[in-house]
Amino acid sequence: MDTFFHSTRSTNGHLTGKQAIRQGLADDGGLFVTDALGKDKLSLDGLADMSYQEMALQVLGILLPDYSQSEVRDCIAQAYGEQWSDPLITPLRPLGDDYLLELFQGPTCAFKDVALQMLPRLMARTLPTGQEAQDDQKIMIVTATSGDTGKAALAGFADVPGTGITVFYPSGKVSQVQELQMTTQTGSNVSVCAVDGNFDDAQSAVKAIFADRELARDLDQGNRVMLSSANSINVGRLVPQVVYYFSAYAQLLRLGRISLGQEVEFVVPTGNFGDILAGYYAKRIGLPVKHLVVASDRNNVLFDFLTSGTYNRQRPFYQTSSPSMDILVSSNLERMLYYMSGGDAPLIQMLMNDLQGWGSFEVPESLLAKVRELFGCGWADESQVSQSISQCWKRSGYLIDPHTACGYYVMDQMPRDTQTPRVLLSTASPYKFPRVVGQALGLDLDGADDFECMDLLAKTTGTTVPQALRRLADSPVLFSDSISTGQMRDYVSRAAQRL
Repeated sequence: MDTFFHSTRSTNGHLTGKQAIRQGLADDGGLFVTDALGKDKLSLDGLADMSYQEMALQVLGILLPDYSQSEVRDCIAQAYGEQWSDPLITPLRPLGDDYLLELFQGPTCAFKDVALQMLPRLMARTLPTGQEAQDDQKIMIVTATSGDTGKAALAGFADVPGTGITVFYPSGKVSQVQELQMTTQTGSNVSVCAVDGNFDDAQSAVKAIFADRELARDLDQGNRVMLSSANSINVGRLVPQVVYYFSAYAQLLRLGRISLGQEVEFVVPTGNFGDILAGYYAKRIGLPVKHLVVASDRNNVLFDFLTSGTYNRQRPFYQTSSPSMDILVSSNLERMLYYMSGGDAPLIQMLMNDLQGWGSFEVPESLLAKVRELFGCGWADESQVSQSISQCWKRSGYLIDPHTACGYYVMDQMPRDTQTPRVLLSTASPYKFPRVVGQALGLDLDGADDFECMDLLAKTTGTTVPQALRRLADSPVLFSDSISTGQMRDYVSRAAQRL
C-alpha cells in the first residue's frame, strides 16, 4: 500500500515518508500525518519470540514503507546496538502488582534515545537514489528542548556528514545534569544555546523559524542548507517510539501475565504528547491497548483539556522538578485530534488558529467524548511527586525520577482492574535528577552539587550511577551562549554558515 503524508491542517500534500522526515514540519505549520495509519496491522503471532530489533523492523515497515527492508534493517542495527546497556533495549520490570518499562537504557539515559538513535539514520537515507553524487544540500537540525531531547539529539547527530544540529534550551529551567549533558557535547557540527523564557517560548520560536520563507531561501541560496527538526513534531522521531509499546506487550506475554489479544493499560508521563501518541499509533496498527493515561505535573494543561474539552495555554507556568514536562503547548496533541476527528483538517486548522490567536481552543463535545474513551488523565503536584519517589523506593526498592513519579502517583490513584495489567513508562534515569530523588528519600544534601548527590544516592541505596552521567563532572563546558528568543533566527543562520 502506498503511504503518503500531508499536514494535519490540509490534505493537499503528497509526500513520502522520507520527504516528510527530511522536511520535519509542514509548510503551513501543521504536523505530517498519513491517512494510511491503521490500514495495515502488525500480527501479534510470534511477537513474544521477537527481539526488539525484529519488532522494530515490523513496525517501521508498516509506518514507513517507502524505506526498503534493507535500509530499515541497517538503521536498526546501528541504532540499537552496543550503545544500550540492556539487550532488551526497553526492559520491563515488576513494580508490585504493576509493571514499569525502562526507557532510559540508552547512551543519554532518557527515553528520547529510542527515537534519536534512529532518526539520524533515517534522515541520512532521505536523499533520492543517485542524488548523493550531484546534490550537496545539507540539513540543519533545529530543536527546542525541555531537557532530554537536546542531549539525545546531539548524541545522535554529532559529526553526521552533511548535517548540523542547533539545540535551544530554556535558561535555568533544566537540571544541572541535563544542562551539562548538552553544553559538554563534542562535535564539529554542533551548536547549543540557552534561551530566555520557558520551553514553550523556545518551541514557538523554532516553529517560527521553520515558517520563515525568507530564511529558508537565504539558507538554500547561500549555503545549500535546509532546516529540519529532531523534536517529536518530526514523524521520524515519533515512529520509532511505537516499537517499545509492542516490546512491553511481548515481555508481558513471555512472563505469562497476559494471553494473546488481552488488553493492557499504559500510564505515560507526558509533556509534548509524543510519548503517549506513540501508544495511540501502536493501537492503530494492532496492539491491544485498553487505555492510555496521561500523567502531568503541575503544568496540567492536558489534564484540564481532557476533563473539560478546552485547551488553554493562557495560564501560569510552573518550574517543577520534572522539567521535561513543563510544557503548556503540547504539539503532538494536534496529530491525535486529527485522527480522532476522522481526518477533519479544516477543524484542526481552526483549532490551531484559535490557539495561536486567542491562546485557547475548544473541541466539539462529540470529539471530546471519543478522545476520553481511550485517554485517561491525572496529575501530581510537587509534594506528591516527592512522596511517590519515596513510596516507590519503600514499597519496591526501585528508584524513579520525578517524571516517572508523576506517572506513579497517577497510577496509584487509578481504580484497579485486576484483569488488565498496567505498565508505567519510565522516561529517565533517576540519576539525571539526583538532588530531587535524594531529597525525596530524606538525604541531607545541603551544600552538595549534583555529582555529590549522585554519589550519596548511590551509596545510600546500593544502586549504580550511570558512568555517562557521572563523568560529566570532569567534562569541559564547550557552550555558554545565552540569548533572547528574538535572537534565535540569527543564531541558526550563523550556525548554518559553518556547515
